This record gives sequence, C-alpha cells and structure tokens, in this order.
Amino acid sequence: MTETQILQALGLGIMGVGGAILLFVKARFVRVMAFVAIVLGAFSLVALGVPQMASMPPVVEKFDLAAIKDKRELAGIGQKIFFGTGQCALCHTIGSSEGRCPDLKGVGAKLTREFLYESLTQPQAFTYMDYEHVGPAKGFPAKMPYINKKPIGLNKNEILAVIAFLQNMSGEEVTINLSELATPGSASSDGRKAL
Repeated sequence: MTETQILQALGLGIMGVGGAILLFVKARFVRVMAFVAIVLGAFSLVALGVPQMASMPPVVEKFDLAAIKDKRELAGIGQKIFFGTGQCALCHTIGSSEGRCPDLKGVGAKLTREFLYESLTQPQAFTYMDYEHVGPAKGFPAKMPYINKKPIGLNKNEILAVIAFLQNMSGEEVTINLSELATPGSASSDGRKAL
C-alpha cells in the first residue's frame, strides 16, 4: 500500500467513525466533534485525490562557445535565451501589440546594435515610447529590469546572443562577430563558465 492509499483509508475511517458517532451518540459536543472530523476527512480525501507533481527549478542551459560555427547558430542560442533564462518574453512580444512592453518585431532593423546593448544593460537610460503606435504615443507601465544584474543576470555573451537573435529575426545581417564573444572563464564573461 502506498502512503497516499494509507492516508485515504485513514480519512475514510475517520469519516466512518464520525458518521457512527452522529448516528448513535446523543451528546451535543461529541456530535459537533464528529461532524468536524467528517468535514476534515472529506477535505483530506479531496486533497489526496489531486495528483501531485514534483516542482523542479528550471533547467539551466549551457552553451558551448566552441560549438558555435556561424552567426545563425548564435542567433538560435539568443532565441533560447530570449524565451528562457533571459525572461524577455514575459513582457515583450514579437509581432503582437498585446504585450505590456514594446513589441520587438523588426527592432533589430530599426535600432543599432549599440542602442540595443544599452537598452538591455541600462534600460532606464532612455525611455522608449511605442514607435509604431497609431495615435498618440503611449508610455509603458512596466520598467524593464537590468538584464545583466540580478535576478536575470545575463553575461555579455548571452546579451550579444540576444542581440543577434533580434537582428536575425528582423531579417537583418547579424553584426555580432563570433570573435567578440568572451572565452569561458575570462574576466569579461562575468565568471560564468559557458555562454
């Protein structure tokens, strides 16, 4: 018998005893306690009937710099970071104006790579209004976090990969050279061992 089955049998037993007390005992206090036992037993049976799943932290992906052969692969890694550890897609959309922050469709073609880097590492330096909104421009209520600091904490290589993704997604040539990526363990990679 599993632990859940034992607890379910115990809950049924408590409910049975409570039902018997309600039927055969006349003392009011004992009957109230029996009713409470029946209710608690019912709640425990319902709770035990819900399937339990183990909650695990998100898997941290490691990218091998030596395995990156061209800029498209770098953009692919940037896409994984954008939708994963970078947490960009929690606020930004691509091709939809339904997000709480600016839509990033075509942003790699509209903005320089230096401006993108500054927007990611110092997002409050320049407040960007909705550049393609019909009617008066609207400010966005959410303030973008610094993605190179905690809690997101992307390193320079990861930020460059996200910029490569934004440029590639916009149909532009990726301007990030593979030689610009910091080698793992160097001072410029912020202490992380992989991209």
